[in-house]
Amino acid sequence: MLKKDNWSLGIILGLLVPVAIYGLLLLFMKNWGTVDDVLGIYMLKNSTMMLIGIFSNMFVFRYYMINLKYDKTGRGILLATFILAGIFFYENLRF
Repeated sequence: MLKKDNWSLGIILGLLVPVAIYGLLLLFMKNWGTVDDVLGIYMLKNSTMMLIGIFSNMFVFRYYMINLKYDKTGRGILLATFILAGIFFYENLRF
């Protein structure tokens, strides 16, 4: 199922992988992170965990573009990455 060369698979992978990585990081930080009861601060800030999730698309993108030579799937992953990065910058860099 994951060995197809189409845009929709790339977009789905490009959206699901960062969400899954962010969820795992959030779960890890809530269970084993350093917590301040007053401020609720963890070892990593929320924005840092979001960036790690978005950056994780690089590995999936590289796998599909270099190893499998699936250009359409890679383009879908790249499109989803740009959309997520735009949302990240809009949400975190407002004045």
